Amino acid sequence: MIGPMNKIRAHSAAFATGVALLFGSTALVAPAAAFAQAAQTSVVQRIVVQGNERIEQGTVMSYLPIQPGDTVDAARLDLALKTLARTDLFADVKIEMLSGDLIVKVVENPIINQVVFEGNSSLKEDKLKDEVQIRPRGIFTRAKVQADVQRIIELYRRSGRISATVTPKVVELPQKRVDLVFEINEGPKSGVLGINFLGNSEYSDNDLRDVIVTKESHWYKFLTSNDNYDPDRIEYDREQLRKHYRNRGYFDFRVVSSMAELAPDKNGFAVTYTLDEGPKYKFGKITVETELKKLDGTLLAQILPVRTGQLYEDERIEQATDALTFAAGAAGFAFVDVRPRYVPNRETNTVDVVFQVREGPRVYVDRIDIVGNTRTLDYVLRRELEVAEGDAYNRVLVDRSKNNIRRLGFFKEVEIEEVPGSAPDRTALRVKVEEQPTGELSFSAGYSSVDKLVLDVGITERNFRGRGQNMRGRISVGSLRQQIDFAFTEPRFLNRSLVAGVDVYSFRYDLSDYAAYDTRSVGGNVRIGFPLTQNASMSMRYTLRRDEVSVSDGLCNSGSVSQILCLQRGAYMTSLVGYGLRIDKRNDPIQPTRGWFADLNQDLAGFGGDVKYLKTETDGGWYWGFNKDFIFSATGSAGYIEGWGGDNVRINDRFYKGGTNFRGFETAGIGPRDISTQSNSMGAKLYAIGTLELTVPTLLPEQYGIKAAVFSDFGTAGLLDDVDRQSSTGVFDPNIRDNLGLRASAGISIDWKSPMGPIRFDFSKILSKEDYDRTETFRFSTSTRFQ
Repeated sequence: MIGPMNKIRAHSAAFATGVALLFGSTALVAPAAAFAQAAQTSVVQRIVVQGNERIEQGTVMSYLPIQPGDTVDAARLDLALKTLARTDLFADVKIEMLSGDLIVKVVENPIINQVVFEGNSSLKEDKLKDEVQIRPRGIFTRAKVQADVQRIIELYRRSGRISATVTPKVVELPQKRVDLVFEINEGPKSGVLGINFLGNSEYSDNDLRDVIVTKESHWYKFLTSNDNYDPDRIEYDREQLRKHYRNRGYFDFRVVSSMAELAPDKNGFAVTYTLDEGPKYKFGKITVETELKKLDGTLLAQILPVRTGQLYEDERIEQATDALTFAAGAAGFAFVDVRPRYVPNRETNTVDVVFQVREGPRVYVDRIDIVGNTRTLDYVLRRELEVAEGDAYNRVLVDRSKNNIRRLGFFKEVEIEEVPGSAPDRTALRVKVEEQPTGELSFSAGYSSVDKLVLDVGITERNFRGRGQNMRGRISVGSLRQQIDFAFTEPRFLNRSLVAGVDVYSFRYDLSDYAAYDTRSVGGNVRIGFPLTQNASMSMRYTLRRDEVSVSDGLCNSGSVSQILCLQRGAYMTSLVGYGLRIDKRNDPIQPTRGWFADLNQDLAGFGGDVKYLKTETDGGWYWGFNKDFIFSATGSAGYIEGWGGDNVRINDRFYKGGTNFRGFETAGIGPRDISTQSNSMGAKLYAIGTLELTVPTLLPEQYGIKAAVFSDFGTAGLLDDVDRQSSTGVFDPNIRDNLGLRASAGISIDWKSPMGPIRFDFSKILSKEDYDRTETFRFSTSTRFQ
C-alpha cells in the first residue's frame, strides 16, 4: 500500500476536483430552452457530439435512439438523454437542438487506475478487494463507489466492528483517469460482554448459552470468531432457541425480544433474550386426511413416528412429513403436498395434529445452479443433493438436500431457491452458499490428578482443497501418554455414501506406575464406513502396527516386577481387520435426555504379523430426563479378547480398567495382579462395567456453571490365560491373583464450567472390591483449556 500512496500523494493538488467529481452535482438534464424549441417538433439534420475525449463519436451515436432525418420532440429528447445516462459512461450529458443540429455535450466518467485501501489492519486487503465491485480499468461512477462503501461497512459489521467508517476519495490523473482511495477507520471490535436470558425457568442460562452460536468474549478465546456482536447471528440464535424448546415439548415457546445494549465505554455489547417458555405439551390425537383414493389415511397413520402421549417435538413432525411423502411416492404419487395442521388444547396441554395429504402440481427440476462457492468445488455440493436435474420436484428432498449441505459445516449460509424454468411445469433450483473458514489451528492445555500437565497442538482442515476432505494432524504430550498422529478422510469415496480414511500414528503409553511397563507403537490403519439406515451405520478397518513392550532390566534382574512381564518384552507386528456397528437413537449426541445407543466392535488379528487374537467390545446406554435437573442414564460396556492358533494374549493387548472408566479405582486398578512384587497389573481378557447416574440440582446460582450427579459404577475384570498364572515349575502361582469378583463404587461427580474450561471432580466410596485392587477416593480431570 505504501508504494501506490507515494504516487497518489504526488497528485494531492487534484483532490478538490476529485472530491467534487465524487460528491458534486452531476444532474443529467437537457436545457428547457432546447425542449421549448423542439416543442413543435424538429427534424434532425445532423448529430454533433462534443466533449468526448476517450469515447469515439460513433460509440456515443450508437447509444442514441435518434438518427439524422428523425423528427424529434421534447419527449424524444428526454428519452435520448436518459438512454445516455444509463450507460454509466458519462458524468454529465446535455442535449440541444440548434438549427437542425442535435448537439450532444458529454462529460466522460473517468477510468479507475487503481483501488487503494488505507487504515485496514483486521481485514486483509485481498478480502476487501474481493468484496468491492469496482476494479482497475473499470468505469468510475458515484453510485458504484457508494455501493462499495456499504459493502465494506457490512463486511466490518459482520466481523464485529460496527463503528467502522469508510471515506472514499479520488485523485485525478492525466488522460481522464483516477485513483480511488477508501480511507477506513475500523474502530474497536465490539465483543459480547455478557449473554443473559429472562423468563427461562426450565433451562439455565448456561444451558441456553450452549444452544446459541454467539459466545461471550474472554481473553483466552482468541481463536474463536463467534464472540463478536453480529445482528445477523443474533437472529440466527433466536431460531436456535426456538428449535431447542420446540423439540422439548414447549409448543407455545417464543422469543419475545432480543436486545443488545452497548456498554458505557463502548467496548462491547450485552445481549439479552426475553423468553416466553409456556407449558410443556404432549401429542394428542394424530390423524391423516388424504384426498388420494389409493391412499388409506388410517394405514398411513400407522407408519408415523408420532404417537399419542409422546412429548411434543418439531423434529417428529418433520419425520412424519417425510414418512408420508415417501409412502405416497412408493404408492406412485410423486407429487404430493403434506401439510400438518395443529390444534393445541391448552387445558390438557396436548397438541392434536392432522396431516393433510393432497396431490400437488406436477413440476420437474429443469436445472440446478450453484452460486457463492468460491472455494468448494461444485461436485462437493451436488453429491449432497437428493434431487437431480430432470427429477420430479419434491419439497422434502429439497429441504433434506439443504440440511445435507449445512451439515458439511463448510458454509455460513445455505439457501435453495426456486426460479422459473424453461416451461410452466419446470422449475430451476439455485443453491446459494456463503463460504466460511474450515481450517483450525488449536492449542490446548490441561491438568489432571493422573496425567498432570497435558499439552495438545493440532491443525485441522475440514475442506481440504475445496473437495470436502478432512485432514488432521496432532501432537499430544502428557505424563501418561505421548502421541503424534495424522488422519485423512474422504467423505464420499468413489462418489458413493462411503467414508474412507487413513490414519498414521506413533504413541507411547507409560504404565510404569501401574503395570511396570511402557509400550511404544508405530503404525496406521485404513477404514471405510457407510450408513445402513437413518440411525444405523457400519464401519470396517485394517490396522498394521509395530508394538514394543519395555521393562527395565534392573527391575527384572532384581525381581521387583513380575517375571511374566519380563517375558513379554520385545517388539512384534500386529495385523488385524475389524468392523463396527452403531445404532444411535439419542435426541442429542452430546447431552442426551432421551433415547438410547448401542455399539459393537470386533477385531481379528492374525492376517500376517506376530499376533493372533479375536477381540470383541460392545457398549450402550439409555437416557431418560424427568426434567431439566433430573436426568437418569444407564450405560454399560463389555469386552473379551482371546488368542487363537496357539497364541496367548499379550500384555499390552489386554484391557486395563479403572480411573475415568471405573470411578473409585486407580488407572488399571481392577483386574489380575501379581502381589509378589509391586502389585503389578497384569491386564484382563474380560471386563464388564455398568454405570447408573442421576444428575441432581446443586442449589447454587446458575451463573457458577456447576452441575452434579450421583453415580454407581459396578463390574468386573479378569480371566488370564493359564500360562500367565503358572510359575516356572508349571503350577499355579498363588501370587497371581485373578478373581472375577464384583467391584462396585458410588459417589458424586461435580462438573464445573470454569473460565478456563470444563473441570470434573469425582468423590467415590468403594462398596465392593478384591483385596488386591488399587482404589482412590478422589480424582479430578479437565478437557480443553484454551481453544
